[in-house]
Amino acid sequence: MSVLEKLLSARWFVKAVNKEEYYQVKDEIGKYQSLLSEKLGYHIIVNPYVIKLEKIPAVPENWMGIAEFNEPMDYVFFCLTLMFLEDKEIEGQFILSQLTEFMQSTWKQSDIDWKIYQNRRCLVKVLKYCVKCGILQVYDGSEDSFKNDSQADVLYLNTGVSRYFMRNFTKDITGFTSAEDFIGEDWFGLDEDRGIIRRQRVYRRLLMSMGMERTEETEEDFAYIRTYGKKNIEKDFSELLDCELQVYRNQAFLVLSEDSNMGRCFPETNTLSDIALLIAHMIRDMVGSGKLEPDRQDRIYIDENQFLDIIETCKKTYQSGFAKLYREMTAKEFCRVVMEYLTQMELIGKEEGRIRIRAAFCRIVGVYPENFEA
Repeated sequence: MSVLEKLLSARWFVKAVNKEEYYQVKDEIGKYQSLLSEKLGYHIIVNPYVIKLEKIPAVPENWMGIAEFNEPMDYVFFCLTLMFLEDKEIEGQFILSQLTEFMQSTWKQSDIDWKIYQNRRCLVKVLKYCVKCGILQVYDGSEDSFKNDSQADVLYLNTGVSRYFMRNFTKDITGFTSAEDFIGEDWFGLDEDRGIIRRQRVYRRLLMSMGMERTEETEEDFAYIRTYGKKNIEKDFSELLDCELQVYRNQAFLVLSEDSNMGRCFPETNTLSDIALLIAHMIRDMVGSGKLEPDRQDRIYIDENQFLDIIETCKKTYQSGFAKLYREMTAKEFCRVVMEYLTQMELIGKEEGRIRIRAAFCRIVGVYPENFEA
């Protein structure tokens, strides 16, 4: 994996966690400065503790957020942990009870009772994530002991990189009310140069999104691709990544080579991705036979129940080729899991009670061989 692929895939590189990788990235980061800073408009943090590329998408995406967190309180506890660490010395130690007392005194919206198992389980999840990404190191004890006993303690070391987790904003964000407000903040002060904003928005869409669709909102961006030229944009990317820019009437896709190892891409090497490819093939067959018809923007709208029927049919037809986990799921559970995956991967969306199938979904399809059951 190249250093650029590492920069685009990882949250950051903590010197205290992996010194060799930290220095490798530091030595080579200069060669990617033009693409990252000028074309994408990304800020690069390099200091004696951490290297971080602040990767901001052009628009809010379903995959944004922390995968390990699935409840609002997970984020509350995480933010309280970051606040607690602000006043701690780098490589300073503290015990878990100090953190829990801080949370109880700081969080005013409701009482935090650590005798409640759900609260302890939630905090343990947050602490394990902090250890995983290098914010904390465990010196003595285990988080799991606190999960079972509210009196249990753990000794931690603060690596000092927690202060770089959150972005530094150029203006007051207290009045922000949506994710779009934060996206726009990244271009604050560039209103006089719409060309820079448009260029960075196009490059971010191509790199960070599951394809770029032509809509009323993106008409200006497609005009930029036509004006600036597909070859020029592809040249900027392909000089550093093994990729190809494919531009169609209503879509544009940055297609990576099979050898690329950059972040999360589709298709993946798992059963859910295989299922998605099988469903995509079924949908393309339905379009070919006239059962489904794309609109002028090549979008397909389908009733949700009809889409669920397609997923169930996929399970009945191909489940003998699935991993055991998916073979043994009920039809309802299978549909729920597949729908969540397709939504997270930005392959489908829901609009006014109907499922919108994005063009990227059916761009790549998969089939099992006729004798796959054998």
